[in-house]
Amino acid sequence: MNIALVGYGAMGQIVHKNMSANDRLVGIVSVGYLDSLTQINDKIDVVIDFSHPSNLDMIYDFCAKNNTPVVIATTGYTVEQIEKIKELGTKTRVLYSANFSLGVILLNRVIREITPTIKDKFDIEVIEKHHNKKIDAPSGTAKMLMNSINQDKDFEFVYGRSGSSKREKKEVGVHAVRGGTIVGEHSVIFAGLDEVLEFKHEAHSKSIFANGALAGASYIVNQEIGLYNMEDVLFN
Repeated sequence: MNIALVGYGAMGQIVHKNMSANDRLVGIVSVGYLDSLTQINDKIDVVIDFSHPSNLDMIYDFCAKNNTPVVIATTGYTVEQIEKIKELGTKTRVLYSANFSLGVILLNRVIREITPTIKDKFDIEVIEKHHNKKIDAPSGTAKMLMNSINQDKDFEFVYGRSGSSKREKKEVGVHAVRGGTIVGEHSVIFAGLDEVLEFKHEAHSKSIFANGALAGASYIVNQEIGLYNMEDVLFN
């Protein structure tokens, strides 16, 4: 595949390093490199974006005009920007996910399937931990898990706790920890009467996200126009 990277920080560099022998990097849009995808002269088979929400308009304009598949791995988008990503999925092939770890996608599937069965008997808490340079909280992955918990829209999310207010039955606590070089940890705790069930994923290397994005890129280049996620990559 001819791959164009948007963003060449830690994640962009790892994606480049983990490309297969059949992949070719045809351009980098990032500080110190190119300013726009339009400056790349070679044919682009797929764009992989690990950058910043401010790049969305540039990505949208290029990929919509040229019907170029794009893997969007950036987090921290506004509600309006997420709607724009969905709109882009009507014009080209878009793979958008809050997390590209295969283990996290499996975790999310499990949480979505078991929550309806036990949500009335267990209190639910979400805890996420990341390095001290992460700019958004809660993480995109935590929000993905929260959506899977709250499929019926009957929970209220409480972000951290202070004071002496009693925990309400229909609330889910969400807690963000920032420190050091933690790559990423996500836990969903179901606390019941005399028992606790905890589902946890730990990322030990950023390579898992890069490899997931590359697997996703290989998937969407062969799909029809539409909006896809990592469950499509894993289960279809």
